[in-house]
Amino acid sequence: MIKEEKIVAGFVNTENTAHRPDGIYGEVIAQIKKEGICPFCPGNLMKHHTNPILAEGSCWILTKNAFPYENVKHHILIIHKNHIERIEEVSPEAWIELKSLIETFSKENNIPGGTIVMRFGNTAYTGATVSHLHANFVSPNGEDENREPIIARIG
Repeated sequence: MIKEEKIVAGFVNTENTAHRPDGIYGEVIAQIKKEGICPFCPGNLMKHHTNPILAEGSCWILTKNAFPYENVKHHILIIHKNHIERIEEVSPEAWIELKSLIETFSKENNIPGGTIVMRFGNTAYTGATVSHLHANFVSPNGEDENREPIIARIG
């Protein structure tokens, strides 16, 4: 059971950066926490995120993750444009658009397979560092059957 003091309120959770080996990601998240902003809301996104928008719909944007997981060829953030944190806040239209954006990106980049991880709700439970609803689209680095696995914090 998660202790009451571990339930994280706010836009980012610095505790969930500890598994990242380089420490730079943790420093960025700590700075965002000091600023008290949501790093994924449209007015704030480019303040700490320098990668361009790859695709945009009316509900979602796709951008290359600035801090990709190890052993990936593609690590794309799919960010809901409105600040929502719960899965039940996603409209039926947004789900349809999400599917279309993922299909288009996959076709355009000739991606033979990958994984989509969407964590929602309290970051103390999910392992996410940002509470704003988003998904991580990842595909492995190469087709070598001996490649290293992609490790992501969940829960």
